[in-house]
Amino acid sequence: MTAPQDPFNDPHAVATYAQGPARNVPGWADMVRMADLLVAERVPHDGKVLVIGAGGGLEIQRFAASHAGWRFAGVDPAPEMLKLARATLGPVAGCVEWHEGYVDTAPAGPFDAATCLLTMHFIAHEARRPTLEAIRRRLRPGAPFVAAHLSFPQAPGERERWLGRYAAFVASSGVEPAKARAAAEAVGSRLPVLSPEQDEALLREAGFEGVELFYAGFAFRGWVGYA
Repeated sequence: MTAPQDPFNDPHAVATYAQGPARNVPGWADMVRMADLLVAERVPHDGKVLVIGAGGGLEIQRFAASHAGWRFAGVDPAPEMLKLARATLGPVAGCVEWHEGYVDTAPAGPFDAATCLLTMHFIAHEARRPTLEAIRRRLRPGAPFVAAHLSFPQAPGERERWLGRYAAFVASSGVEPAKARAAAEAVGSRLPVLSPEQDEALLREAGFEGVELFYAGFAFRGWVGYA
């Protein structure tokens, strides 16, 4: 995820990060609430949760507020985003063990659950399945894994239509139309987005069972599966 001019390590961009999910992701707050509920179905009151892409701290903030006994391992490759996560969580940050890096830097577990929200679309196609397999290896048998990210049809014509819809949604959130179109162009040219069918197949190939779609918001999809 890190690269020259990487916004996740640009202090100015990071300072405004918290505004992005609600503006760009349809139903962001409810999607995180649903992720919380899905994880809570199987995690005990003193459970351990692995959070991949924990920078910013928004999902951990929600989880920790609902489940005071949970403890977290938060993994993210961007130091500035980890700083933001600590600041976002404030005194609650003590329930998180932070790891700068990718999934291979995370503890072996086993964890009672894992989440990966708005992160998988940054991971190269060839690294997706190894990443998912590494997450599954760190989970207890039957533990839930919740993932949500950009995922829309990739066939010519369909892809462009969905990028247009992404831009239209961002513009409807109050962003200048030209900036919204530029954001959609950046998604199309820089991010290795897969189709929903490809994403779901990778989850199954990585060994997750009972994979179900729980969220669909324009260009975003979310799934739950079990180790």
